This record gives sequence, structure tokens and C-alpha cells, in this order.
Amino acid sequence: MNTQELLKPFNMKELTIPTRIVMAPMTRNFAKDNIPGSDVAAYYRRRAENKVGLIITEGTVVEPRTGHGYPNVPDFKGDEALKGWKNVVDNVHEAGGKIFPQLWHAGSVRRKGTPPDPSVPGYGPSAVIHPFYTDNKETPEEMTSEEINSVVSAFGEAAKQAEAIGFDGIEIHGAHGYLIDQFFWEATNKRSDSYGGSTLADRMQFAVEVVNTIREKVSKNFPVCFRFSQWKMGDFKTKLASNPQELEQFLDTLVEAGVDIFHCSTRRFHEPEFSGSDLNLAGWTRKLTGKPVITVGSIGLDLDFVSDIMGAGTSNLSPKSIDQLIDRLEKNEFDLVAVGRALLADYEWVTKIVEGRFDEINVFTKAALMELK
Repeated sequence: MNTQELLKPFNMKELTIPTRIVMAPMTRNFAKDNIPGSDVAAYYRRRAENKVGLIITEGTVVEPRTGHGYPNVPDFKGDEALKGWKNVVDNVHEAGGKIFPQLWHAGSVRRKGTPPDPSVPGYGPSAVIHPFYTDNKETPEEMTSEEINSVVSAFGEAAKQAEAIGFDGIEIHGAHGYLIDQFFWEATNKRSDSYGGSTLADRMQFAVEVVNTIREKVSKNFPVCFRFSQWKMGDFKTKLASNPQELEQFLDTLVEAGVDIFHCSTRRFHEPEFSGSDLNLAGWTRKLTGKPVITVGSIGLDLDFVSDIMGAGTSNLSPKSIDQLIDRLEKNEFDLVAVGRALLADYEWVTKIVEGRFDEINVFTKAALMELK
């Protein structure tokens, strides 16, 4: 197992990422008053000190009034929140790492009663109950054109502030059935205006406007990453693109808008995306666009996130998974590797992997979600 492959630097625009390991964004719910504190800064710093080349933060909300789906999630708006994020950036940089914030709006996943303002309902592309909430009869409100414009502007302003306080790039959360993905998904987007339509290509206008606005607000060489997924909360088997041709059209539209790198979210990175090829979603994305890509999904573990969290079993360390990962990395199927639960459970995970200290690794259990280690 040539684990040194994980430690090679990667260059993108004017940015050099010191290793190929990325910390995947993971919601932690430890931001009191929606402000990242010194404990959050220390949490990210520990990973950067242990060979994680790029930190992608937990989802951080660009429009706090409507954008929260869960309690104690950090904002990316307001002096105190941005001051907290500046401290996070400084700590990661002092440890030798690079860092992107993940810019996020939960959309119709939000339900009335959610902090910080419990009176605010969920908002989405259409007045459609999110499939994740099959037992809930609370219908979200359909966003007006003015509300859409306001959220698009919020993404742009957040990206501008991210560059101003020293982040190395930004990631747009366009995955997993949250707001941007709700516009993509036919189950949640029933609009008949320019933001809706019967095909995926018809439903891309909102995402295009978000990317365009961000590109206008940041400098030319500031990297813009876009995270997308086929699966959604509420439907783990759905596919936005059912074949490579549909995927190519989707990706080309985002590249034209200004995306520099794609974060391709799958439940199991080693599974092929389409029949007739061993390429995973990141591999196809790299092949079709020529852009850098990040792969993610059950790296180092033998259970995917959904099975793990739903209690189907307990994840164990999977050297086979790591072996497959390195083999695909050496073949240039993807450029960077995002590690989630394994890094959450053990901030020294990368150090232990490359030093061959497999028996010392702390394996993920749900108890790891209860503390910020």
C-alpha cells in the first residue's frame, strides 16, 4: 500500500494544497449562538496538524433568517460569526493547512420551530413537502422571485467575505436535497417559471445564478468548488443524471458559470456510477470536464454513512477500502480524497495511515458525534 501517494501536493490555480486528503464537511451542531468558537477552531486545527491538506468546513449558513435546518449550526453572516471564522482560518493556516467554508442554505428541510427564529417556516423552490419528511404535513412556502434574488445575493456576499478574511476558496453546497439541490430535483421543484421545468437542464437556473454571482464577487484566481450528489435525503437511490450524457450537460453548465473544482458526493466511493465503466462519480466528472475533482464516500470504513447512522451496524476499519483508494488515485481517476467519519473519530487518522499504525486508529462510532474532538 503506497500511502505516500496521499501526501503529494496538488496545485489548482494559484493554490497549492499540501496533501491529497480533504476533510469532508460534516455538520457538528457545536456553534453556540451560530458563531464558531475557539473549540471549533481547535477542532479544525488538529486535522491540519495531522496531514489533512484541505479543510472544508461544516455547512455554514449564508442567510440565517431562512437558511437554517438544524440548531447550533454556524452562520456566515454578521460581525461575530465572521470574526469566529477568521480565527478558524488563522488556526488552520498556522498548522500548514488550507481551508474552504461550505456555503449553505437548507431550503425546505427547515421546519417551523427551528432556531434562530422559530416563527420562520421552511422555504423552497415549490410548496412541496420535502421527501425526507414523509410523516410531516408541514408544507414549505414557495420562494418568490424577490426571495430567490435575496438568497443568490447572500451566497455572493458570503463568498466575498470568505476571501476577505483569508479563506483559500469556497465550496457551494449543491448536494443532498438542500436548497440548491431542491431546484435541481424534480421531486421538489414544480415551478413553471425560468427556475423550473421538466428536465434537469431546465432546473439549473438558480445554481447558475449562485455561481455567477459568486464569481463576480471574488477574484479571478479564488477557487470555487461545487458539491453535488445523485442521492438525496429522502431518496438514496435517485439519480439527477441517469447516463453520462445527462451528467455532461449538467456539469458543462456549471463549468460555464464559473466552477473550478467539483466535490462528487457518493455513499461508497468504490462503486461505479454508470454501467459499462468502473469510474465512480468523481471519475466521470473528471473525464467529462477536465476539471479537478474530489471523491468521497465511506473511505477507510466498511459501512456507508446512512447505514452507520441508522444503526445497521458499526463501522470497522477497511484496509481494502484504502488500498482501492490509492490504486484509483494513482490512476488519476480523481485528484483529491475527502474523508468524513474516519477523520471525525480520529484527527490523527491520516498520520496513522501513512505511518502504518492501523491498530492505533480510533474507529468511528455514533458516540463521536456527541463531542468536538
